Amino acid sequence: MKPLMQVRGLSLKLGERRLIDGLDMDLSGGELLGILGPNGAGKTSLLRCLIGARQAQQGRVELGGRALSEWRPQARAQRLAYLAQGHQVHWPLPVREVVALGRLPHGDAHRPRGQAAVQAALQELGLLGMAEDSAQCLSGGERARVMLARALATEPEVLLADEPLAALDPAHQLHIMGLLRAQAQAGRAVALVLHDLGLAARFCTRVLVLQGGRVQADGPPAQVLDAALLARSYGVQVLDLQHEGERCLLPWRLTA
Repeated sequence: MKPLMQVRGLSLKLGERRLIDGLDMDLSGGELLGILGPNGAGKTSLLRCLIGARQAQQGRVELGGRALSEWRPQARAQRLAYLAQGHQVHWPLPVREVVALGRLPHGDAHRPRGQAAVQAALQELGLLGMAEDSAQCLSGGERARVMLARALATEPEVLLADEPLAALDPAHQLHIMGLLRAQAQAGRAVALVLHDLGLAARFCTRVLVLQGGRVQADGPPAQVLDAALLARSYGVQVLDLQHEGERCLLPWRLTA
């Protein structure tokens, strides 16, 4: 299957600091890619380059076999959805209307197809009971779910999410990871930045580990997330456990 996104030779500098250094990456439908790495590794910078919000000095990003810059903004927004960090809601709108903003690229928020997509996203994120509440009056975790619902309502081919689990309690973290895995199984390409090694090992089909803007490892979690890599990248020793046939990684102590 041809990748939905391809990245070749991507390099990004901020002053003298190199944020991304010669990065190659593919992202295909059916994949749930976890982008891992310590703070400052280049994870958010990578996602911002993938949506065109940052212009790399070198390299190429392709969406559907075409350079990202060749896409008209509306057409690109129909195929590529992005959930940023922070989950801020700047509009005094009901939850339903915030989620409906995800249909703006399609221009059908108040037509049957758009309304169906919004309703489905609200249901998937458990938001139907607060659909008419003001989005600005929600907790941080509730806002995070609203903004993810907005991205899902777009029905994109590619979904990129930057720390979508931040501010969520453990039950909602499990729910969101299961939901994102289901989105990938339905044929979408999904990539998210996360810090929870256990959830990455359990739910992701593939992980990309960054450090200093460079790829340290790329592959299935069972092959990539070994003790040596985690000690080198994060400076931690982990407990590597098996439970109900699934792997769980638990950071246990610093290596130094």
